Amino acid sequence: MTKPSYYITTPIYYPSDNLHIGHAYCTTIADSLARFHRLKGEDVFFLTGSDEHGLKIQRKAKEKGVTPIQYVDAIIANFKLLWKELNISNNDFIRTSQERHHKVVQDALQKIYEQGDIYKKNYKGLYCVPCESYWLERQLDENHCCPDCHRPVEEMEEESYFFKMSKYQDWWLQFIEEHPDFIQPASRRNEMINFVKQGLEDLCITRTTFDWGIPVPFDKKHVVYVWFDALLNYLTGIKYGTDDAFFHKYWPASLHLVGKEIVRFHTIIWPIMLHAMGLEMPQEVYGHGWLVVDGDKMSKSKGNVIDPLGLIDEFGADAIRYFLLREINLGSDGNFSRDALITRVNADLANDLGNLLHRTVSMIEKYHGGIVADTGASEPIDDELKALVKETVANYVKAMDNMEINTAIKGVWALISRANKYIDETAPWILAKDEAKADRLKTVMYNLAETLRIVAILISPYIPTTSPKIYTQLGLAVPEQFLLADAEWGGLANGTKVCKGEPLYPRIEVTEDGATIIGGKRYEHKAAAPAPAPAKEAKPAMEPIKPEIAFPDFEKIDLRVGKVLEAEKVKKSKKLLKLQVEIGDEVRTIVSGISQYYEPEQMVGKNVVVVANLAPAKLMGIESFGMLLCASDGQGNLALVDPQNLASGSRVK
Repeated sequence: MTKPSYYITTPIYYPSDNLHIGHAYCTTIADSLARFHRLKGEDVFFLTGSDEHGLKIQRKAKEKGVTPIQYVDAIIANFKLLWKELNISNNDFIRTSQERHHKVVQDALQKIYEQGDIYKKNYKGLYCVPCESYWLERQLDENHCCPDCHRPVEEMEEESYFFKMSKYQDWWLQFIEEHPDFIQPASRRNEMINFVKQGLEDLCITRTTFDWGIPVPFDKKHVVYVWFDALLNYLTGIKYGTDDAFFHKYWPASLHLVGKEIVRFHTIIWPIMLHAMGLEMPQEVYGHGWLVVDGDKMSKSKGNVIDPLGLIDEFGADAIRYFLLREINLGSDGNFSRDALITRVNADLANDLGNLLHRTVSMIEKYHGGIVADTGASEPIDDELKALVKETVANYVKAMDNMEINTAIKGVWALISRANKYIDETAPWILAKDEAKADRLKTVMYNLAETLRIVAILISPYIPTTSPKIYTQLGLAVPEQFLLADAEWGGLANGTKVCKGEPLYPRIEVTEDGATIIGGKRYEHKAAAPAPAPAKEAKPAMEPIKPEIAFPDFEKIDLRVGKVLEAEKVKKSKKLLKLQVEIGDEVRTIVSGISQYYEPEQMVGKNVVVVANLAPAKLMGIESFGMLLCASDGQGNLALVDPQNLASGSRVK
């Protein structure tokens, strides 16, 4: 049976400089969609690449004293490195400087010329070099600059060939009326309709004032204008004109994903070009929003352009991918913030997902020697979990098909949170103390492991290197391709042996000087200049300092680093948590009044400071052997003292 095909493209990026986090955002969206459609079992072709011609590149190369191809080669190498580090799964990387692309452009140009849709005239106009666009006087902004990038335009006059765009204005308006979903989101469609109704101008498609471009086949002193050249890459990548079977397997494209600033080129010029060539229209063009940094548009002059390679080195590719996909509603502008990234990684990846896997695998190893087995000793709470898994998968597919990526992610994380709560509700540590409940304990552990298996499948389009790690810790062979068909309950075989590994995401600690500590490694970070300090508010009165004590009395206190292994709420108490804390080679029960500030799942795996030589005391009938060190401001705020990465049992001096 032939698989349904899915052809997705990103814009081809301009190699005037290295790529920034905004480019990584667009390509990560496309990659997650490509991976999702592979997950559905479809035959996916994913194309990205580079748009290398034009006056801007020729000028930059001349400034550097190199040829244009030498200039772009070095930058393209960095493009490819970034996509490799970000785990982008593109099937091809198209360069407009490649001979295969030259042939497609020249053949298309010749075809349209021969049918009378191209003519020559002298042209005088206002040209934006960075955008490679001509503009009419009425289209400039209030500063007489380019309406897209707001930089100065240049007056140019030269002999050029023009494509009869105006001829197809009525056809285009009718096509959009008959295909309302072609331009997404709807706000972009309305903008384009209004633009076309103002009157389409014929498009200048060749230049003679520079030679870094594809020669026009019927007039060698002209080179092809960059947009007519660049848009045809979507045909070159799937072998237009060289392999008809391959081309028709994937064309028309399922989705062109582009930034909102180039929607006009992809939804007006591109469809008219295709119509003139006699080709079918793509199914959809989606214009996503911009990524701003701490609320401000990225700019070299502002010094806020983010290098994604540096972020990947520090936080890992999956953490960056997850943040970009989870934090931003596709179609709207999104904000990148280093602080928000750290918060999201710690909360969602380290605490929620990481702790769920760690707790589950640890308990299976502790209680069952690592062997998973469903004994069928089910209760209604298990049916609720299974029903939520099924509902989550269905909602996930619906959301992803609608390109509601962060909605799909939120649904999966709601399931992860429910699984963490399921641990607290079933209390495996209590079941383990009752031999009569041995079968029940096995079923509980199976349910947790099976939920994690299905979660691993669902998150594979977003954080693709994390899913194999989950499978490995669950004792499962990592498939060559995760499939949605396997996300049905019961796929985890009895007798599977889990294998606990390193934490999926070490908690990120931020030092006072802005550095991060991740997995014991320190990463320096130069913080942006601080904003003017707001007017100081009166501080609340500090609690009085207790009477002085002599140093020998202080020396009697033995403070040790402990690691929380298990945590649960104390029944009938709003304040108390019961903890199992490892201090060196000893495990103690400690009851602590922090339930209003920390959930049990937040505590597991956390390092704490313990007053280790405090006399035992009974709290709610539970004997407690020690006390956790906390800080309180006396205003209802409390935080545990964090010894960060010190080993369990270390003395605090």
